[in-house]
Amino acid sequence: MPSVPPPLLALLLGVSLGLCGLPLSWSVLSVLPLAGVLAYAATARTVEGVPGRLFWSGVGYFAVHLWWLTAFLGKIFSFPPAGVLAFALFVLEGLFLAVMAYPLARMVTSPVARVWALAGGWVVLEWTRFLGPLAFPWPTLGYDLLPSPAIQIADLGGVLLGSVLVTGTAAALAGVLLGGWGRGGPVILAAACWTAALAYGLTRTAGEGLVQPMLVLRTDFDSFSRATGDLTPEQQLQVQRDASAIRGPHDVLVWSETALTAPASETALPQFPGPGISGLGVAPTLTEKQQNTVVAIDASGQITARNRKAKLVPFGEYFVLYDSFLRPVYRLIENAIGFRLPAVEPARSTAPLTLNGVQYGAYICYDSVFPWVARSLTRQGAQLLVNPSNDGWYDGWGVQQHFMMGRVRAIENRRWLVRSVNRGIAGAVNDLGQPVEIVSIGDSIQALSVQPKLLTGRTVFNMLGDWPALLLALGMIGYGLGLDRRW
Repeated sequence: MPSVPPPLLALLLGVSLGLCGLPLSWSVLSVLPLAGVLAYAATARTVEGVPGRLFWSGVGYFAVHLWWLTAFLGKIFSFPPAGVLAFALFVLEGLFLAVMAYPLARMVTSPVARVWALAGGWVVLEWTRFLGPLAFPWPTLGYDLLPSPAIQIADLGGVLLGSVLVTGTAAALAGVLLGGWGRGGPVILAAACWTAALAYGLTRTAGEGLVQPMLVLRTDFDSFSRATGDLTPEQQLQVQRDASAIRGPHDVLVWSETALTAPASETALPQFPGPGISGLGVAPTLTEKQQNTVVAIDASGQITARNRKAKLVPFGEYFVLYDSFLRPVYRLIENAIGFRLPAVEPARSTAPLTLNGVQYGAYICYDSVFPWVARSLTRQGAQLLVNPSNDGWYDGWGVQQHFMMGRVRAIENRRWLVRSVNRGIAGAVNDLGQPVEIVSIGDSIQALSVQPKLLTGRTVFNMLGDWPALLLALGMIGYGLGLDRRW
């Protein structure tokens, strides 16, 4: 019987990991295919074979995890086959895994030791995806714990601590695959860690605080029509005002990302039925770029505070070398899609928005993917997280994945989260990351009254950030190095 070529087997292992990592109830089982990915990469006959196998596994993993990008690119170019362009990203992410694996494979030669080094390196690589202007940390293994009480450890070390639990367990299982039950010690340790994580999660209770009634909208505008001008701001505004008419006398109104548009000099928005919080798109001027902001608006329509978007979407709001030699390429893209690519000014700093004495940690859409944004706002006193978003750019499980990330931000900081979204999932999530009142795709409701609680206090993650997870990841690499020396 012919053997399966190594690239194909590695690709299939990556696909199985991707399937387990989708926003489904069994995502916690991703430790099993990850054990296979690590074991197969670690047993390559040559040093070059280790990153080669991990490259193909990475391509398969990211292709499944980010498959919704193919539909997005097909829509934006009005040509479904254009979705194949997303494979450039899948290949790039696979290359990052290979680059991570190559030096570790040279330093560590024993297959069991390599498994541990690669597991630690995987978490460190996830951490680097949060850094820089092209940061894209969408696929992070820690989110796979969300169906399990173990996700509550995120308040100790963030989502990356969840990644440590997943990769550490996978490495322990891979060690058994490669070395037999003589390598069962790490499995026992992993079982103890899971027991502790589950016990910790099951004993967490929701915080108590004052209730702040709010009304959030879930609109259904076509984002592409908004970008091309086929949907006018006046049409959008009327729909939003009509949906907001059911607000109660004490409700704080929340509208989605860029639900309002105004010149940069605007200080009052009487068209918004305040008090409330809304996304505000600010047109570019001769001296400033376009701004994507979130503002607090009082009952008289005056803007009392604002934040700019902290993290711009790579190749969505930020385009590398747009004003340089790549300008002709971008011009071709703009002609194909029918509108100019945005150039958005990022935030230099963020702070809670104060409205009627309450501190709101308001951040915009893609900001919810980065733990440091919500962490910074709560460190400055935010009592409630508010995320105006626009999920209308993509379909499928990308919408669910974005919502999942927001739920983990609530856990990391032990704050309620309120979302107002265009074509996504709107509503409220409590400080345990549990959806309390939501309205989603297919629901006819445009406005939803929610009752979030105002909370204070700081978590271990809020104080220390990613350091606990990073130290444990480096510890796994060190453990691999120690095993190799003994071997």
